Amino acid sequence: MWRNSITLRITLLFSAVSAAVLVALGTLIGRSVEAHLKEQDLAEINSKLELIRYAIAKARTPAEIDAIPRHLEDALIGHRGLSVAVFAPDNRRLFATAGADFPKELTGAQPSAPGKEQSEPLVWESGERAYRGVAMSVPSGAATAGSFTVAVALDISHHRVFMAAFRETLWTIVACGIVLTGLLGWFAARRGLAPVRSIVRVAKGISATRLGERLPRESVPAELADLVISFNDMLDRLEDSFRRLSDFSSDLAHELRTPVSNLMTQTQVALSRSRSAEAYREVLYSNLEEYDRLARMIADMLFLAKADNGLIVPHTERVDLAVEVDELIGFYEALAEEGGVRVSRIGTGSVAGDRLMIRRAISNLLSNAIRFCPRGGLIKAEIRDLGNDGIRLAVENPGEALSPGHLSRLFDRFYRVDACRQRGGEGAGLGLAITKSIVEAHGGSISVSSENGSVRFTLSIGAKA
Repeated sequence: MWRNSITLRITLLFSAVSAAVLVALGTLIGRSVEAHLKEQDLAEINSKLELIRYAIAKARTPAEIDAIPRHLEDALIGHRGLSVAVFAPDNRRLFATAGADFPKELTGAQPSAPGKEQSEPLVWESGERAYRGVAMSVPSGAATAGSFTVAVALDISHHRVFMAAFRETLWTIVACGIVLTGLLGWFAARRGLAPVRSIVRVAKGISATRLGERLPRESVPAELADLVISFNDMLDRLEDSFRRLSDFSSDLAHELRTPVSNLMTQTQVALSRSRSAEAYREVLYSNLEEYDRLARMIADMLFLAKADNGLIVPHTERVDLAVEVDELIGFYEALAEEGGVRVSRIGTGSVAGDRLMIRRAISNLLSNAIRFCPRGGLIKAEIRDLGNDGIRLAVENPGEALSPGHLSRLFDRFYRVDACRQRGGEGAGLGLAITKSIVEAHGGSISVSSENGSVRFTLSIGAKA
């Protein structure tokens, strides 16, 4: 669950961070309130210490010193929760309020310097009550009387009750805040991941017949924009691949249907009545041509299937492109003369590769150019050595300009530009696709351009002999 749910992860992380912040804030608030109450207590204690110090400082004679308790009783009337004790220099208790029970840790310790409260007040408990108090050494007005010890304490039981109730309320609020932020985190995570769920819904609805759906790029957050763009691009590629596959299947069925239909028709005609041995022989020769065409088509399809799966491993040898082109020009000389076209070659160069495969690729380009070159045209085969960039072979023939849409599909299997290129009675539309597979198997590339009344195929192979 933890590994698979992004919503749960975000909710738990958000809740943990919120809990840490709220707990820290609650602790800070609690300590701040407690420190404030302590400051109030010390201010109250210091004010009473100042009053007592003033009363003792005025006592200059023994009679005035004996009158200190009466003056303190009058001054401290109405101060409930306040405990005061005054000890004479001889440690005799001179004055003490009712219930003043100070621990020895306070009165027996070294008192603070005159006019200065104890740095850290002492807190103690007596029965059900809690006190905070300090002790101070106060000099009398008489020079020979010595210093008096004054202890002052406040009852802080009500503060403890208040702090207990305050902490209970505070931590209840903090706990509710943690739960609330967890719920808000879950809601925010669900809303934030809504585009991801949209991607899931679209992905679930994708099939071979429903590849046109796309995710709107403007409705997703910036963090998911690249994902949506990549997803839509993937759908574009899938839609194009399925379209090409559908066209390929249709074209393949059409190409296979024609020779099979011819074979069936000729066989049915031959069987419709008795014929001479010579007539049967003619039928068999005609069928043999169709079988040969089928065999070549199947062989080409097997070659392309191997190329698609990376099973073509060219044999490496030195291939002189000028020699191969010249030999192929001689091979197609009769076909070129029949079409009224001329073929020339310029340039030299050699590459490392499979001679038979490279020869087949060049042969496909030359036969394609001869087939679709108008009468009287000149076909140019140009070989250019590019040094470290390899060898470039270009085959150019005059012809009607092709649109970019047709140019991008010329290397598709069975594809033909009907308005410009007719079948011509031979081939199955696989030659250029095979040529591209051969070039790519040698680590090269092939491209086509159409401008200024000519069509130019450019073959580049980087490896030199």
